[in-house]
Amino acid sequence: MARYTVLRLLIFFGFVSLFWLIGLRDNPVLLLAASAIASAALSYVLLRGIRDEMTAKLVERHEARLAAKAQPHGDEADEDAETSALPAPGPTAERDVPTHDHTDDHRRTER
Repeated sequence: MARYTVLRLLIFFGFVSLFWLIGLRDNPVLLLAASAIASAALSYVLLRGIRDEMTAKLVERHEARLAAKAQPHGDEADEDAETSALPAPGPTAERDVPTHDHTDDHRRTER
């Protein structure tokens, strides 16, 4: 990104120098405006390859960050693993079968 910025500045100051030599030094606003417009047009054409490379790198970095955020990290991954290893809460077949019938004992003692 620094290379692109330096090249843009060099093109701009090249146009400032060129327009200065042509005779726009009497009007600094016109000198800077003409230099900015001309350098923007030339930079758009000449620096297209560098701009495309930068855009591709930025897209890759953005996608890598999104992929990293989508994956659980550290404690979250450990907690998810522990949670998936535990049995599901709720009644199970073993818990539903009574091991001792208390109602029969109660009836026997009253008789």
